Amino acid sequence: MQVPRPSEEDKARFRALLPDDPRVEVRPMFGNLGAFIGGNMFAGLLGSDIGVKLPEDELADLRRRGAGDFGPPDRPMGGYVSVPEEGDARALLERAATHAATLPPKKKR
Repeated sequence: MQVPRPSEEDKARFRALLPDDPRVEVRPMFGNLGAFIGGNMFAGLLGSDIGVKLPEDELADLRRRGAGDFGPPDRPMGGYVSVPEEGDARALLERAATHAATLPPKKKR
């Protein structure tokens, strides 16, 4: 499976869309980027595609409005959708961060 790689412009766009919150941690993931709060990933970058993790009812609403799966085509990530081109990406990443902050923190290994 070939994992798409983001350009430097994609990485800069992703970082610029993240909420200005000291809890947000950006980490590399398989040549791409993930944004975390409390160890919970709330947004990811895969190639030029940005995905967000939201509660299931919000994911369903986004899918009705045209959002697709997020992740490799043969292995999409459950609980995530790609940010639609016409959507307000900044607002969706803010909402995803707010959601991640409600989840129990993951224990460090």
